[in-house]
Amino acid sequence: MTQTLNALPELLDAQSLTITEVARACQTDEGWIIQRVTTGVLQPDTDATPPNAQAWRFSSRALLRARRIAELERTFDADPQLAALTADLMEEVRALRRQLAFHGLDLNDH
Repeated sequence: MTQTLNALPELLDAQSLTITEVARACQTDEGWIIQRVTTGVLQPDTDATPPNAQAWRFSSRALLRARRIAELERTFDADPQLAALTADLMEEVRALRRQLAFHGLDLNDH
């Protein structure tokens, strides 16, 4: 799962995705996306309100986040807010590991 999710930003970096495309990629429905946007768990790139959710556009980064949250919710029956926090922490760990690798440090050496 992680390798597939990590490959998505490079594949979709310049694309803007609709709510339908994000829902399909997350194996959810549009209602799931609308609920997560309404509660602040997901952020579309545009400022449309839920009645105009079809106008929302999502970046590949938002898609990656949505897929992680959906997977965490399904796998662990997690609350959406908890799944979002976990997704944030997972991304932070990845970023820190990239920084360590950039500086020639490896956590596995210690």
